[in-house]
Amino acid sequence: MALDFSEIILSIEEREHERLAAMKEQDVSAPLSAGKWSRKEILGHLIDSASNNHQRFVRAQLAAELAFPPYVQNEWAEVQNYADESWRLLVDLWSAYNLHLAHVIANIPPEKFKIPCRIGDKDPMALDELIADYVRHMEHHLKQLNGFEE
Repeated sequence: MALDFSEIILSIEEREHERLAAMKEQDVSAPLSAGKWSRKEILGHLIDSASNNHQRFVRAQLAAELAFPPYVQNEWAEVQNYADESWRLLVDLWSAYNLHLAHVIANIPPEKFKIPCRIGDKDPMALDELIADYVRHMEHHLKQLNGFEE
């Protein structure tokens, strides 16, 4: 199971890294539509997701269950001002973070996948469900970045 998630993340990173790196700064800076994030801000959000989930994936293995604060995505994006960050830096950071997460996930012992994880006031989910949710979330936003979803 760990290897499956790890391989999926590696495959996504391999598929997307060059495509993202090829996007031009002027094309990634404008909001996708009125009131929406730019591609920079969406990729920043994916970095935040990787960062938060990195903590969750590690901390869940160190306890009988995980209780983690909620993620306030708009506030995180605003505080970090992704709109003014270098696109190349964002792409490289997203890529490196996911390569590391694939490594972390590949090393999770099988018995740890059912550890209950509670994020904010949401119902708990097992660690393997949390990892699957991370992958789904990343795929959703990568489709937005590539113009396939709004």
